[in-house]
Amino acid sequence: MYESFFGLSERPFSKTPDPRFLYLSRGHREALARMQYAVEECDLVLLTGEIGCGKTTLSRALMDALDQRYKVVCLINPRLTPVEFLNSLARHLGVAEPDRFKVNLLEQIGTALYAYYEQGVTPVVVIDEAQLIPHRETFDEIRLLTNFQLDDRNLISVVLMGQPELRQRLRHRVYEPLRQRIGMQYDLQPLDRDETEAYLNHRMVTAGGAPGVFSAPAVTAIYAYSAGTPRLINHAASLALLECFGRGEGVVSRQVIDVVMLELQNNSLA
Repeated sequence: MYESFFGLSERPFSKTPDPRFLYLSRGHREALARMQYAVEECDLVLLTGEIGCGKTTLSRALMDALDQRYKVVCLINPRLTPVEFLNSLARHLGVAEPDRFKVNLLEQIGTALYAYYEQGVTPVVVIDEAQLIPHRETFDEIRLLTNFQLDDRNLISVVLMGQPELRQRLRHRVYEPLRQRIGMQYDLQPLDRDETEAYLNHRMVTAGGAPGVFSAPAVTAIYAYSAGTPRLINHAASLALLECFGRGEGVVSRQVIDVVMLELQNNSLA
């Protein structure tokens, strides 16, 4: 709709977690570096952050950064019992007929992991929205995956991603054995005001446009609304571009953003 007006080849503020649009703030760069290091060490890594802060996009960037030495298994439905979790993992690892008994299922997974090792491949299990895992016993099975190892290395790497309540949950003493297995962790924080401006410019340029479309007052207003959360920044920025397109204006001014903020306020009260 507004793409040609702004010289864009695609929409810059889509809700999809496209790693091409990932803006590497200081926090996002450190989180990605820690995840890459943990994966290379075949370790267990914990990444937490508020809703919409960019965790899923970071996981996609991690997948893109890994080469043929890694096989990524992405589990996006964490509401699994322990056996369901192991069954799903086994199928992703290529086990044609996972056994219904856990002891045999674990043996099948171990056989598959060793076969990948012989091929020079390390499976990487990415578990998104891990705070939704309903059973403590499922966390136990995740912990026990780190028992699949040789003398000098683990055979699998695990990335646990979730909202801050995941970190709070894991503080409970019953999760002490799992906490001791976590080799790397990071709590992703929102963007600051200057990073918000850089984020807006980065996404506009990545979409084929030019930087500077969002005026300084508009950036400040978007930051105040979003508190630096990328998903909320995207929402406000998309509405701002639509409003500019309707007005025939090429810059998001304070007047434009005031209209957008009023719309957002009215929507929140609906």
